[in-house]
Amino acid sequence: MAEYNSELDIKGEICPFTFVRSKLALEKINQGEKLRIIVDYEPAIRNVPRSMEEQGHKVISINKINDTDYEIIVEKNGLKKINKT
Repeated sequence: MAEYNSELDIKGEICPFTFVRSKLALEKINQGEKLRIIVDYEPAIRNVPRSMEEQGHKVISINKINDTDYEIIVEKNGLKKINKT
């Protein structure tokens, strides 16, 4: 199990609220710290990590923790992706 600095339990939430709440929680921690996000909404298992990476954060792991819940560990790096044209 990965170590983390903060935890966000958003079981019962659906997209896009899973991403919005995750993004707000990341804003409260320091660069380099890790956030554990707990979800039970299956599309969030794909959407939250993709959105976090698009925001410049690193997805450390995605793990099934029981029959219905998953944890997503995200490291805040504070870097924005720069689109090159």
